[in-house]
Amino acid sequence: MAVKKSWTINHACGHTSQADLSDRPADRRAGYARWLTERECADCWRAARGEDTGSKAEWLAKKRADEQTEAEEWSARYRMPPLDGTDRAVAWGTRCRYQLVSAAYAALVLEGTTSEAAWEDIEEAIRPVTRAGWWLDQRDADPADLPELLEAAATSDRPTENPHF
Repeated sequence: MAVKKSWTINHACGHTSQADLSDRPADRRAGYARWLTERECADCWRAARGEDTGSKAEWLAKKRADEQTEAEEWSARYRMPPLDGTDRAVAWGTRCRYQLVSAAYAALVLEGTTSEAAWEDIEEAIRPVTRAGWWLDQRDADPADLPELLEAAATSDRPTENPHF
């Protein structure tokens, strides 16, 4: 007879759940099931920590909306021009620009040796780069590389607008 893979768990919070333990070695399933009975169910655990029990998609949509608001406020505060591209690319590119420039400021000025005056020059080099696709392409770049990336963008033969972004 095979060791059972599905266990009924009576959690410490009083809720009951089914646990599929087929991904665990057969000789460890009973011990893990016993350990689960000493814990709250996932919903109670999240609620106790103030987490939303909604779907991951809802959580991600809220997080993106919060990031978008923060990026747009930053863009307005630092007089960054709007980006060019599709609506989706512009929204995403705005977040990427905000994240990369903020991280670059921290790396170069706050933690590095770049002066505020030198940063203002970098900030001026950021403004002409308005193609959302360029910022999307740089989203995984090392923040400390931003000055070199901006220099390459300024001397590039490529068009500043891409109809796909």
